[in-house]
Amino acid sequence: MRHKPLTPKEEMFCKEYLVDLNGTQAAIRAGYSARSAKQRAYLLLEMPRICDRINELMRARATRVETSADEVLRELLAVMRADATEITEYRRTCCRYCYGASNRYQRTRGEMERDREAHAKLSRERVDEGKPPLDAFDEKGGTGWDPRRDPKQECEECFGEGHGRVRIRDTRTLVGDARRLFDGIKQGKDGIEAKIRDRTKPAELVGRHLGMWNDKLELSRPKVRVKDFTGRKKRTADDDGETGDA
Repeated sequence: MRHKPLTPKEEMFCKEYLVDLNGTQAAIRAGYSARSAKQRAYLLLEMPRICDRINELMRARATRVETSADEVLRELLAVMRADATEITEYRRTCCRYCYGASNRYQRTRGEMERDREAHAKLSRERVDEGKPPLDAFDEKGGTGWDPRRDPKQECEECFGEGHGRVRIRDTRTLVGDARRLFDGIKQGKDGIEAKIRDRTKPAELVGRHLGMWNDKLELSRPKVRVKDFTGRKKRTADDDGETGDA
């Protein structure tokens, strides 16, 4: 029986099993009934010839891609262990008033220069129109605003809460596991979104490859009650073939 040729469905099951190592889904994709796919997969994976064929396909695939099971596991482990905060993080940073002189609105140096020039221009235009010039330019909290600084607990504007913002790292600088976890950038109506690979599936595959759990279907035979219509004493038969009084 071990060398009996596989049917087309069995061959398809073997190939589909390599996709995700999920027997139930492989059986469904191979054309078996979805209702009995779990039991069918259990029975198929108990057949030595099916196991031989799956192992043969795995070896052939490893040769084609010039890789090994160890390399695959290392890749899966890297994704599973990667820290998503190396790619994107939510940070609370200072508001415009946190570090301003006298807790007033603070500008960057460039903003201060541009605002001074805009104020001077508007003041000249008013004079040219015969209107009184503007009051002296108000520098408020001065310069030095840095949006990367932490909130100041004594701030009377944000009360130490600052402003929350999402930061996405320059993906050109990603290294190691973080680079494996990163799956591209999506530009949406709400801005840029960093896509991160799902780590649940790699963890599941690692566990299955290491034999931490299995997908075997456990079947138990139900007890059968035998009813006697002959008038003799009724008896029952359980799954071990033993009988007793009802």
